[in-house]
Amino acid sequence: MPEPLTPEAFAAAQNVSRETLERLRAYVDLLTRWQARINLVSAASLADVWRRHVLDSAQLYPMVEPKAVRLYDLGSGAGFPGLVLAILGIGDVHLIESDRRKIEFLREAARITATKVMLHPVRAQTLAPGDGDFVTARGCASLVELLDLAKPLLKPNGTCLFLKGAGLPTELTDARKRWTMHINELESITDPSGVIVRLRELRDV
Repeated sequence: MPEPLTPEAFAAAQNVSRETLERLRAYVDLLTRWQARINLVSAASLADVWRRHVLDSAQLYPMVEPKAVRLYDLGSGAGFPGLVLAILGIGDVHLIESDRRKIEFLREAARITATKVMLHPVRAQTLAPGDGDFVTARGCASLVELLDLAKPLLKPNGTCLFLKGAGLPTELTDARKRWTMHINELESITDPSGVIVRLRELRDV
């Protein structure tokens, strides 16, 4: 196992400013405190939180161009990847999370990091159709379920960025029964078994 990633090593690798790093530190500190009260992430992952959660989310940032876009984050949970992307500079981020306690955490995290986000304390399927440039998600549902939720929120030329694991080939097989799409699979920089799947030109079969 690699040594836990330090905040300083994260900042150097991702070329973030001192101010942004301090905002991310405040976020991680809040996460650690709240984790004792509600289950936001797996307890074991906190030992390497900067790699397992912050860097894992931040690796999507270069894929979101331009930065002044609308991004919907499905099943935001503790804010990964959506809130991290907002702290890094994505302009119009919508965090969708139906769990009331997690929404309370996200509201407080946005406040203490001075990050402007839109919180949606509802299930994604109840949202009105959107005009998103991007939809992101991490580990909250199967690919078929994610695409069902993402399609109404996307512009016709919108992009999905999903952080997935070793089960992606099976999920893609199932998804192709329902959708046609342009697929790129990119290796995760935080997990040898992880994959970033970028989906565009999403159409019903």
